[in-house]
Amino acid sequence: MLNISKDKNNQRQDISEYKSAKKVFHTRHYKWFNRLLLGFSILLLIILFLPWTQTISGSGYVTTLEPEHRPQTIQSAIPGRIENWYVQEGDFVQKGDTILHISEVKNEYFDPFLIERTGDQIEAKSNAVVSYRGKVGALGSQIGAINSERQLKFEMARNKLQQSRLKVESDSIDLEAARTNLGIAQTQFERTLQLQQEGLKALPDVEEKRLKLQETQAKLISQENKFLASENEVLNAQLELNRIDAEYNEKISKAESEMFTAQSNQFDAEAQVSKLENDFSNYSIRNELYYIRAPQSGYINKAIKAGIGETFKEGERLVGIMPSDFQLAVETYIKPLDVPLLHRGEKVRVQFDGWPAIVFSGWENLSFGTYGARVVAIENFISENGKYRVLLTPDPDDNPWPRDIRVGSGASTLALLDEVPIWYEIWRRLNGFPPNYYSPGAVNAPSEKL
Repeated sequence: MLNISKDKNNQRQDISEYKSAKKVFHTRHYKWFNRLLLGFSILLLIILFLPWTQTISGSGYVTTLEPEHRPQTIQSAIPGRIENWYVQEGDFVQKGDTILHISEVKNEYFDPFLIERTGDQIEAKSNAVVSYRGKVGALGSQIGAINSERQLKFEMARNKLQQSRLKVESDSIDLEAARTNLGIAQTQFERTLQLQQEGLKALPDVEEKRLKLQETQAKLISQENKFLASENEVLNAQLELNRIDAEYNEKISKAESEMFTAQSNQFDAEAQVSKLENDFSNYSIRNELYYIRAPQSGYINKAIKAGIGETFKEGERLVGIMPSDFQLAVETYIKPLDVPLLHRGEKVRVQFDGWPAIVFSGWENLSFGTYGARVVAIENFISENGKYRVLLTPDPDDNPWPRDIRVGSGASTLALLDEVPIWYEIWRRLNGFPPNYYSPGAVNAPSEKL
């Protein structure tokens, strides 16, 4: 380095000899600085003992209290093709207003007279049911007539059998009489023959008695034939009873078989009528589904399927609608560590996105742009974001929420807990401890779980 200047830069310079240094370096500034530090320390110490309200912060969005009042999409229960739109995005529709018209895309429903033809089929099958019922009734009457005729035939056969049995008894008595007569004639003939041999009777008397004996024997044989014929008539009468029973059983079985066949056809026709009526109802309801109507009053948000002629499947979203009559609520999410600290009915402060605010979390009275809310439900299962869902509604004792906020806008929440000194809150946060667990005296109801 060249030593051109006479000043020695590498040596320490004494500036106290200069006039400016004499004006700056004096001992008076230490006294004011010490007073400032002492005042600041006293102020800081006082601040450390001021009350601080512990809070639980969360973030979420604006929703509705009742699920049916939240934004929804309208789907079609059947596949179809868009034919005509009757609304535009942003339009207000009443419940039941037609939003769009769709047409059929399945070939089994292409027939424009499908309902009428199904009705004709129902009428034809109903007439068939009536016919089968009439046939069943006629066969039932026929079976009754056959049973009556069978009873009469049985009575006639039984009477004939009784007559045959009585004739057998009569013929048996006559047979016994003929046998008795034969014995008498035999005795008389033998007596006459003996007397003729003794000379007391003439030969003509013997011949007469022999002739009478032969006649009696002929009558006995004839009577035995009659007796056997009577017994045959009894057997024939019994056979007639069995024949009548078999004949009419066959007739009745045949009539019952036809009746059961008619009943089976009747039941089958009734089942077909029921199926056709079911199809008729389904076709009628399906025709009503060709017009997509508003499930409730609200505003059309977005047409998801917008093109004319565009096809879609059943269950696909077609249009979004926002109900017009709803009660606002806030859906916020808190950490699992803070869940035991919240209770149903507890007051919460809410800050909505787009509303200017200066928030002091520990001094809620100095917060501007926040609105009161109360806890109405706490979820009992963790959400996908790793936090628990809490539902809030407006606090009736606080200022009403802004009328211009929309469902879906963001919101920040601040739940007010126990009051502690500021030094304790600083110490708790530095150590990562949770807020103090407490049960507020004004809130006695258990938390409702979602």
